[in-house]
Amino acid sequence: MNYEFCIKSLESNPHCKSETSIKGLVIASTKNDAFNTINVERIAKTILNERKASPGNKAALHECIEVYKDANSSLNKALTNTKTHDYRIANEDLMAAFDAPRICEDIFKQIKKAKSLIRDENNLFQ
Repeated sequence: MNYEFCIKSLESNPHCKSETSIKGLVIASTKNDAFNTINVERIAKTILNERKASPGNKAALHECIEVYKDANSSLNKALTNTKTHDYRIANEDLMAAFDAPRICEDIFKQIKKAKSLIRDENNLFQ
């Protein structure tokens, strides 16, 4: 994980400013990440509905939507595991979720004639 990204993400989250524990920071930032995954998923669905995307781009977007759904599920599991103090499993869940942008970009690269239509959104997580 990128230290500067983590600091910037925590500083920009108003819920983190009042937190005094690691657990509170993890919960606040994980909720923020869950919101962001839902937002990327929404953007991908909007592009599918509004643009005349190529068949390759449509296929990649559909796969990326599923990747982000899985990421959001992992983030929700991480929240549950953090709240029950199972930090080892919470960390595994977080790492799984943080792979979503890379996986999504890889999907676009693997499909011929596909160009990432959500690269900027994916880069927010890297």
